[in-house]
Amino acid sequence: MQLVKVGLCAFGMSGKIFHSPFIKQHPGFFLEGIVERTKNESRGKYPEAKIYRSVEEMLQNPEISLVVVNTPVQLHFEHAKLALEAGKNVIVEKPFTVDLQEAEALVKMAEEKGLFISVYQNRRFDRDFLKVKEIISKKVLGEIKEAEIRFDRFRNAPSGKVHKENADLKGAGALHDLGAHLIDQATQFFGFPEKLFADIASLRSPEFANDYFEILLYYPNELRVRLKSSILTKEDHYAYKIHGTMGSFLQERTDNQEVELIAGAIPKYAEDWQKPLQNPDGILNFLNAENQTERILTETTAGSYMNYYQAVYEHIVFGKTLPSPASEIIQNMKIIDAAQESSKSGKVVVLKSL
Repeated sequence: MQLVKVGLCAFGMSGKIFHSPFIKQHPGFFLEGIVERTKNESRGKYPEAKIYRSVEEMLQNPEISLVVVNTPVQLHFEHAKLALEAGKNVIVEKPFTVDLQEAEALVKMAEEKGLFISVYQNRRFDRDFLKVKEIISKKVLGEIKEAEIRFDRFRNAPSGKVHKENADLKGAGALHDLGAHLIDQATQFFGFPEKLFADIASLRSPEFANDYFEILLYYPNELRVRLKSSILTKEDHYAYKIHGTMGSFLQERTDNQEVELIAGAIPKYAEDWQKPLQNPDGILNFLNAENQTERILTETTAGSYMNYYQAVYEHIVFGKTLPSPASEIIQNMKIIDAAQESSKSGKVVVLKSL
């Protein structure tokens, strides 16, 4: 296989859990370099990777052709720009950037240099997302009229992640963090909305960045899509509720890749590696062709973030479609910026499509 040498910009949780295990296990990638400013934690698991003390130093390595920008979001623009200037293709952790202006500048630069930027929208490879996508595509619910997508947590104390919780930092807060997932899923399911209304707040304290949001997306044909996240949700909700003219589908958030990776699981290339579910995790209630009600308990099949890296590899080597290209994720950044505007003004904001 053609070998693609990769540089990782940080070795925090994102580097340890979401990127390095998949790069290591994929036969088409080689983890050439890792930035650790003061520590040498990566040496135990990735002795073959060179340790660099800065992103700038790593980018001087001519062997590296793909750079993963997984530093705090406030540094995404700076580090992605440096990587592009060094002639590297780039994967950027979500959220892409702190605002639309930065995102558009990076897309323009990549296009001018003939390089690519892909945004790591890993939740597209979650088992629950894939099941909802399957149900919608089968059209068993008729015309979709209402949908709700949630991503909740319970955290009544600070996490210690300043770049995510400091109210004074641009790009901090749940809207950029979890909202980047929910907005991406909504646009994957239903496309770009016509307008939106948003309510964004910090439930715990004004000292924290936003930890609650509710965004109502308006689509043609009276479709309404609600995106919601709260930091103070002790009891789980259904993560997806899809309602149409012929029925409803409710899906739990059951993808466990993150938990299993944190516990030490090693992902496999071209194989399922998640533990199987013990129980059904969805409910499909619809009118069949005979206009009779059918209520079915459904079960998801395993997703794999390896499929993201496989798609990136196939783009590099075979020219296939790039997963979540930055030019596509611009629409998500437009929604994030518009949601902030709506919440501040208390008004519906009309969106301009790409």
